[in-house]
Amino acid sequence: MAEVVNLNRFRKAKARAEARDSADANAVKFGRSKAQKAREAADAERARAELDGKKRETDQD
Repeated sequence: MAEVVNLNRFRKAKARAEARDSADANAVKFGRSKAQKAREAADAERARAELDGKKRETDQD
């Protein structure tokens, strides 16, 4: 006689596997590497510093 199985368990496992596959695909498609994030942060900091260096100083007491 065959073993009794819980179909909900298999249905949920399949849904989790599909969600994991979708997440992996999105990570490849939209994800950025650590080096890319660091480079973008450095570029933003450099742009902010350049902008701050061009500010005019005023004498307001």
